[in-house]
Amino acid sequence: MSDTNNTSKLVGTTGAVATTGTALSTASAVAGGSAATIMSATAGTTGAAVASTLGAAGTSGAAAISSGMATAGAVVGGGMATGAVLTAAAPVALLSVAAWGISKLWD
Repeated sequence: MSDTNNTSKLVGTTGAVATTGTALSTASAVAGGSAATIMSATAGTTGAAVASTLGAAGTSGAAAISSGMATAGAVVGGGMATGAVLTAAAPVALLSVAAWGISKLWD
């Protein structure tokens, strides 16, 4: 292991910047918006797919996505908009952590 190899630091920093950027971009799109605004801002995104897995049982489509976003937001004391930010940033954060872990193998 070399102390001069900074690959994992670069990967970690890039992942943190990407996650923060995704969260801020989503937050600016959904802040103060109605449910319809939030749904249109997140339509077709990975975050919407993640949210739909958290949705209420027996629902599908928009109902699953909106209830999933509300559920994710409620975990941290927020609502649907908070859930939209969390579900948008989560896949980016997970990929960043995985890439960082793999890069640690070569450091």
